[in-house]
Amino acid sequence: MGEDQQDRNAVSEERASAEKQNQKLENEKISEYGQTTLENGKGHHKIHLLSIIGEIEGHECLPQHTKTTKYEHILPQLAAIEDSSDIEGLMILINTVGGDVSAGLALAEMIASISKPTVSLVLGDSHSIGVPLAVSTDYSFIVPSGTMIIHPVRMNGLVIGAPQTYDYFKIIQDRILGFIASHSEARKERLETLMMNSGILTKDLGTILVGEEAVREGLIDEVGGISEAFTKLYSMIEERTASK
Repeated sequence: MGEDQQDRNAVSEERASAEKQNQKLENEKISEYGQTTLENGKGHHKIHLLSIIGEIEGHECLPQHTKTTKYEHILPQLAAIEDSSDIEGLMILINTVGGDVSAGLALAEMIASISKPTVSLVLGDSHSIGVPLAVSTDYSFIVPSGTMIIHPVRMNGLVIGAPQTYDYFKIIQDRILGFIASHSEARKERLETLMMNSGILTKDLGTILVGEEAVREGLIDEVGGISEAFTKLYSMIEERTASK
């Protein structure tokens, strides 16, 4: 075997090894963080797929058996997406029961500030602080059986029963409602009514919205699944490219 052939074989082996390593890293990213980059779809647009599932973990670590989305993992990734010259759009899959209010709002604000086209899809639940996350994208979808729950702010552990405590709760609720209203078609007054509703959630306050109900209330743009979500994201990317 000549030296040229040996060199070609060595290069091929290096490429195969690099591809294998990249695939391993990609698989680890999916299993560990629920993220992957898609680039072989229609139009060959490079899309970053991000999942927000379980409970939003914030400043305190939740038990190991709890399925969580750690905001300290997501924030740097969102920054990398914004900074990347290759990634053209962001797709967010949501199935969360809520979680840390501060962390959830930080993620929602970060998503809303991304300059690239973004689309969210509520697959199962988008409860509590999951509502701001669902509406933070440029366009949003919910599957017919998907649910959203709007309810007052709740706290775990010891709470001091003083007027200042309730004023603080009100400030937090106003932050949440203000964000939702500014990133959806829902009015803040209507959101407050849904939040304080006592007739739907047994022995509690709040409102459950299922599929089309979330669209009628102006929270979500459209009922649809993953196909509709990708089609919308592709069209947004192409419109953005054409306008440059």
